[in-house]
Parts: sequence; C-alpha cells; structure tokens
Amino acid sequence: MLNIDRNLFDIGRMDTLAMGDTPLHHLDPRAKLMTTLAFIVAVVSFGKYELSAMIPFFIFPLAQIAKGDLPFMYLLRKVMIVAPFALFIGIFNPLIDRETLFRLGSIHISGGWISYLSILMRFALTVMAALTLIALTGFNTVCLALEKLGVPRPFVVQLLFLYRYLFVLTDEAARLARARSLRVFESNGMGFKPFASMVGHLLLRTLDRAQRIHIAMCCRGFEGHIPILRPMRFGIREIRYMTFWAMVFALLRFYNLPMQMGLLITRLFT
Repeated sequence: MLNIDRNLFDIGRMDTLAMGDTPLHHLDPRAKLMTTLAFIVAVVSFGKYELSAMIPFFIFPLAQIAKGDLPFMYLLRKVMIVAPFALFIGIFNPLIDRETLFRLGSIHISGGWISYLSILMRFALTVMAALTLIALTGFNTVCLALEKLGVPRPFVVQLLFLYRYLFVLTDEAARLARARSLRVFESNGMGFKPFASMVGHLLLRTLDRAQRIHIAMCCRGFEGHIPILRPMRFGIREIRYMTFWAMVFALLRFYNLPMQMGLLITRLFT
C-alpha cells in the first residue's frame, strides 16, 4: 500500500516540476513541443550502425535539464523504469546479424551488437527528451499545444483523460490495498488468489467510477473539449529557441563530430 501511495506522489511530481520559474518554463509550449519532435526525428533518422554520431545529441536533454533546473537523477530513474522494453526489443540482434564490422584486438564486434547499442541509445535520447518536455511544460499543457498545432481533438482529449484518471485508478488501488492490510494480519505478502480477486474488484470499481464521472461531466455541460486556462504567446524568444536548436540538430545530423574529432587527433599525433 505504501508503494502505491509513493508511486502516486511520484507521478504527480512531474506536474510540480512544470510549475518552475526558469526561462524554459515560460517559453510557449508549442515551441518546446516542435523542438522536441525535431530532435526525435533527427535521432531516429540515423542508420542502424551509426552509433558514435548520436553521442553529441545528449547535449539537448542535458542542456534542458540544466537550464530548467530539473533533477537529473529523478529523470534518469524514470528512464530506467522503462528501459527493459528497449532491452528486449533488440536482444536478438547479436544472434541474427553476426557479420563482423570491426575488431578491437582479438575481439570481433558484429553488426548485431552495434545495432543493439544503437537501439538503446535512441531509446535513452528520445525518452529523456520526452520526459524533459513534460517536466518543463506539464502534460496538460503539452496536450493543449498538440491541439493548437492541429492534432485531432478526440485524440488530445483521450490523452488528457488517460493522464488525469491514472491518478484516480491509482487512488482506488491504494484504497483496496489499504483495506486488505487492515483486515489481514499475514506478513508474508499476497498470494495469486487474493491478488486476482483485488484486480477483479478494482475493474468493477473502475467501471462504476467511470459511469459516475461520465454522468457528472454531462451534467456540467461537457462537449468533448477540456479548456486549459494558460496564455500562449509565440514571440521572438520562441523563434530564437527553435532556430538555435534546429541549427544544432542539423549540424549534428549531417556531420559526425566524434569521427571528425578522432581524425583530427589522429593527424596531430601522426
């Protein structure tokens, strides 16, 4: 039960971080959203064997974290929570692609290992950029920016509902776990049968709660649009921000800086 309550608070901390008072927090959310999307497109456009060229792209999320005064270790823990998905996506690459690309002494490194590491690096870059965007802007404001940029409203409303009622679902699960802990004196954990029963009860309570929420929203005049009261002004600061990062992304995408630096150092010492 304590773990559920702790995770509930941990989810809400992203909204707390979005209430910061740095220049990045005050930028128009559309500028931050479009810049992050451009970053993700640039990262995923690399070939499966291009590994070193993606290393300089870490400058974007790290700069956002530093300028936005965000807790780096907190965001890193968030990345590590979903890291197993990326680990399992390319786990068979070394078995499928066994062609040797280069050697380190007597060690032969195949293309499968390089593509596997490439998947992990893309995952780390894109997830960290997305988490930084939410921590600087807030999920609700990101959805508002999506709607302003022309994303269909039903899709935006579904995202808002998913995020908003995730807290409600977690609260219901915490209440169920708390009620069980007050009625059971066993300290050896929960077996499969009690767990399955609790999940069933949580599903029934969720359906009932969803029906009551729908009726309450209809009574209050809900018509498929959730208004968010936040002014959005796209000015010169946003243009400078987007232009600067677009130039950085273009430079890093078309020039392999680590390779160029390696060749330069090699020429200096030979």
